[in-house]
Amino acid sequence: MKKVKQFFTALPLLLAAGFAQALPDNPIPGGIVTVPLGISSDNAPEVTLDGLSVMTVKSDSGEWLAVAGVPLTQGNTLDLSVNNSTVTVPIEPYAYKEQHITIENKRQVNPETRDMERINREYGQMTPVYKSYNDTVAANWATMIRPAEGPYSSPFGLKRFFNEQPRNPHSGVDIAAPAGAPIIAPADGTIVLTGDFFFNGNSVFIDHGQGLISMMCHMSRIDVKEGQTVKQGDLIGAVGSTGRATGPHLHWTVSLNNARVNPRLLLQDDLSDATSESNSQMSPGQ
Repeated sequence: MKKVKQFFTALPLLLAAGFAQALPDNPIPGGIVTVPLGISSDNAPEVTLDGLSVMTVKSDSGEWLAVAGVPLTQGNTLDLSVNNSTVTVPIEPYAYKEQHITIENKRQVNPETRDMERINREYGQMTPVYKSYNDTVAANWATMIRPAEGPYSSPFGLKRFFNEQPRNPHSGVDIAAPAGAPIIAPADGTIVLTGDFFFNGNSVFIDHGQGLISMMCHMSRIDVKEGQTVKQGDLIGAVGSTGRATGPHLHWTVSLNNARVNPRLLLQDDLSDATSESNSQMSPGQ
């Protein structure tokens, strides 16, 4: 059957049923878009992006909304497959700032062959987690809390240079906190992966449901086990500097439908600040 292509026009932020805050709608690379689907059926519509299932929630009016993470590499449009149609969402151009970091451990910048074998093995563990999907999402997924106390020391999306060599953009936020400071679960979920990884150090992955994943990195201590259910605010470990880190801090990544998105867009207290921060970094036409 021939697919019908529709174009989505940005609307004011919408309240989803049962949520205390407006859902994020930041149509830039690394943002989150909330798309009204014009469907009010009992069963959720099938929504995918690049072959992966996309989160769907109901608004107060009973209309289904798609909530999709926008990949950092996304171009000018995002094509969602909705049942038998394609909904195209315009994505605004966006330029993130640069960050230059000096790493003393040269293997953390240019891994040796033996390191690459480990790194590839670890990617084999992490990738299925980021691509996973289940039908149930945590009730507080859109009202997350900060997993650690402290100022933001490195924002999301920075174009990073290690020892003046370009690397992938910063796929999370860094929170400056002393070694040993507590790390808590930002929302309800299930611990789906833990381990000591080459770049990320001691890390914990939390599945919040419907393709929404949190990853905490560089931890000094892990206090949870795979398969364990956690509630928002539960202790999961402590801040450290394991892996590729120049000092103690928490790196927090949030992934939605395998797209790394700005975690602050899901923090009720930070939503307006995160949006303003994004707008301040934008360079028209870039």
